[in-house]
Amino acid sequence: MKSRYYVVLGLFFTCLLASNAQNKTEKPKEFKVAFEEFTLENGLHVILHTDKSDPVVAVALTCHVGSAREKAGRTGFAHLFEHLLFLESENLGKGGLDKMSAKIGGSGANGSTSRDRTNYFQTVPKDALEKMIWAEADKLGYFINTVTEPVLAKEKQVVKNEKRQSYDNRPYGHNMEIIDANLYPPTHPYNWTVIGSLDDLQNATLQDVKDFYNRWYVPNNVTLTIAGDFDTKQTKEWVKKYFSEIKRGEAIPVMQKQAVTLTATKKLYYEDNFARLPLLTLVWPTVYQYHPDSYALEVLATYLTKGKKAPLYKTLVEDKKLTDAVTLEQYNSEIAGQYILSVTAFDKTNLNTVQNGIDEALKNFEKEGISTEDLNRIKAKQETDFYTNLSSVLGKGFQLAQYEIFAGTPDFINQDVKNILAVTPQDVMRVYQKYIQGKPFVATSFVPKGQTNLVLNESVLAPIVEEKIIEGKEETFDASIAATYTKTPSSFDRTKEPNYGESPDLQLPTVWKSTLTSGLSVLGIENHEVPLVQFQLELKGGMLLEQKNKIGVANLLASLLTKGTRNKTPQQLENAIENLGATIEANATDESIVVSGTTLSKNYTVTLQLVQEILLEPRWDTTEFDLIKQSTLSQITQQKASPNSIARNEFKKLIFGSDCILANNRMGTESSLKVITLDDLKNFYTQNLSPTVATFQVVGAVSKATVTQSLTALNKKWKPTKVTFPELKIADAPTTATLYFYDVPGAKQSVIQIGYPALAATDVDFYPATIMNYRLGGGGFASQLTQELRESKGYTYGIRSGFDGSTTKGAFLISSGVRSNVTYESVRLIKEILENYGKNFDANDLEITKSFLIKSNARAFETLDAKLGMLHEISNYNYADDYIKSQENTVKNSTVAAIKALSNTYLNPNKMIYLVVGDAQTQLQKLEEIGFGKPILLNTLEEDSKK
Repeated sequence: MKSRYYVVLGLFFTCLLASNAQNKTEKPKEFKVAFEEFTLENGLHVILHTDKSDPVVAVALTCHVGSAREKAGRTGFAHLFEHLLFLESENLGKGGLDKMSAKIGGSGANGSTSRDRTNYFQTVPKDALEKMIWAEADKLGYFINTVTEPVLAKEKQVVKNEKRQSYDNRPYGHNMEIIDANLYPPTHPYNWTVIGSLDDLQNATLQDVKDFYNRWYVPNNVTLTIAGDFDTKQTKEWVKKYFSEIKRGEAIPVMQKQAVTLTATKKLYYEDNFARLPLLTLVWPTVYQYHPDSYALEVLATYLTKGKKAPLYKTLVEDKKLTDAVTLEQYNSEIAGQYILSVTAFDKTNLNTVQNGIDEALKNFEKEGISTEDLNRIKAKQETDFYTNLSSVLGKGFQLAQYEIFAGTPDFINQDVKNILAVTPQDVMRVYQKYIQGKPFVATSFVPKGQTNLVLNESVLAPIVEEKIIEGKEETFDASIAATYTKTPSSFDRTKEPNYGESPDLQLPTVWKSTLTSGLSVLGIENHEVPLVQFQLELKGGMLLEQKNKIGVANLLASLLTKGTRNKTPQQLENAIENLGATIEANATDESIVVSGTTLSKNYTVTLQLVQEILLEPRWDTTEFDLIKQSTLSQITQQKASPNSIARNEFKKLIFGSDCILANNRMGTESSLKVITLDDLKNFYTQNLSPTVATFQVVGAVSKATVTQSLTALNKKWKPTKVTFPELKIADAPTTATLYFYDVPGAKQSVIQIGYPALAATDVDFYPATIMNYRLGGGGFASQLTQELRESKGYTYGIRSGFDGSTTKGAFLISSGVRSNVTYESVRLIKEILENYGKNFDANDLEITKSFLIKSNARAFETLDAKLGMLHEISNYNYADDYIKSQENTVKNSTVAAIKALSNTYLNPNKMIYLVVGDAQTQLQKLEEIGFGKPILLNTLEEDSKK
């Protein structure tokens, strides 16, 4: 083991906000990320970062291999391999990592694949660190013998389901496939997508998998990152013990930079089965990650599209009203990069008009450039984003590994910061001229079926092969067959799972509370791990207080609140927020309006002054109101094309019933938006936004005294009003099961939702029912639904179940997307699992449930988001400050008999609503065999109601 060095990183950011008057006298503050790194003799590189603020540890294994290391005709291997590595290893056994994750209270073993790296990660209570090191070593060095033909066949189906769900069965899902194939030449390793093609996945052989493992999954191509509360000396000994025997592989070649140049613009189009609106995407080749020009390009992307002053926003959204948003993002990878500009236009908009608007906006930018003030505003937000990325131990670990792999050292964090700070207005214009102005690009036009008249002139049809839905097409397999092999030798018994370390004490954050004279309730948690503050002001009501013929008022009001104030134009308000490096957003839920934000702690008070101004001095800008209405109409149109959105909206109607306001889509409908006026928003604001129904929740590096002082003016000026909540009429749970179907012709997957109106979060049985549900569908890979439908059958990429109540009764819901040609089989299997769940629940199930729910409490409140969620539950459901201890006692006192009784009460499959959204031509008729009668086709009911 060769130890290299120990370094402390000092990050100085105060110059980012040098333009802010309130910061001119502040002394620079230092934020430190300490790390130690060393390399084992076999080449494994290890980075350690200690953070004892919470009793948790994040472990991440990052392998320097992604889709760029694949070969044409064998695409998707890196991602397929990511899946395989979770399934089994010699000493953990089949499903061993997932079983262990549940037992130790981990966040759930997970991973991700990019063009250039694959990582595996999990956050666990600190007493399980040796177990995780043991498990990660077993995955890396003692895995490949366990992969069999049936296991490979099953996991192919899981990955193919992921592709259908994320690409083939959603609007614009094929866009990046077309872009990559045309931006990069066939010989370039970025020519194909990370997910790969269905044919390539199907053609992968067991030998292909073994060859891939032996070449790339070797210690000298892997970085192990451990971050959190641990003893450094002991951890080094564990790493050496479990990893040092794994043999070094062949030398790994350095990926050479491979920039691409387009000699001419390429224009392609595609008629999208799921799209309802036209989408134009322009892509320019740019630079690799951490290239000196990437920093100015990042600023350029932000300046061109984000905010009222942004040239593309101003021209396309405000002036020409062609769209409700423009996005421009830098997608930089290890050896090359690309700049992606996307515009989803309004219904029936010709994309040539959009292209003309883009050209006009860019010409305006060429004349005006970017000011130093605007540059500093963007840098201020970059500071906040940086700290946010470091607000968890896993985030810190990820960042250190990222620098190590793609910049050569974790210490590059210092240079990265300097590069951010060094960007000048001249740099921004220089990179624009170098990479964008007058340069060839790839343009894709995605349009709804039958609307090719909207595509860019001179576009050619993109060659995309659509998968056909064929019953019985997929091969069968038995993934339970055990592999036979000779075990890899070791100097000690690796089958013995390490013992737990010292058990971490449950550390509950200290909650402070107060009620102001206006009636505003305030809850806070002070925490100084990072110099950030997060807050949310919850105003009860939302859609609950709307009129049925004008659904959407609360949602429109929330959107309008941040579009200027009485004394600030929308642009002036936006600039005031961004100059602080803050974010302030307002959103509506079914039952509330929430004003939330994140800010640097030093700017908290000034940020809250802006919140007060937003809340008490609305601008009621008619231009912004019209833009928001058009944007909402556009979103509603897009939802009609998304099977997942269709399922969500239709299921609400079935669960809550036509007499309940909660059955509606809170964005409203085309008809309701047409009749809503600005006066409707003003009336809703006057009648329903009151401190008497509001709660302010705040967490982070700010004291109670500072928070109280920041709310003084708001408390004085915000006049309370009486808010009356109408009685809710939620439909009764069904006494018999009914199966509904919504037809999406040509759907590659069926979206399944099963459930009924069940419990409120305040019901005495709500948490016990949540405990009962853990092994059914709430425990990820520890749940029976996942094990049966994904791990055993390969029907789905994911499935879950849960109780979703609030202060009102919510749904019990099972949801999944399954491959279309096993729709009937999936519904039948879910029904069987529900029928047998209570009967088969045993002491082992209870032990796993208890172990996870109790041990996972160690990491329950690590992040600011988690702490804010805690305050939400305390304030909304009247939970005690230490409610987690009460819940822990409920878990400890749970019995098999009690779980069986809860299952009998709340999991009767013959008294549930079944909804399938999919291809009726191939799937509808067979579903009658489930035994719930002929499925009711909802599309037909919709059409009949319109006649």
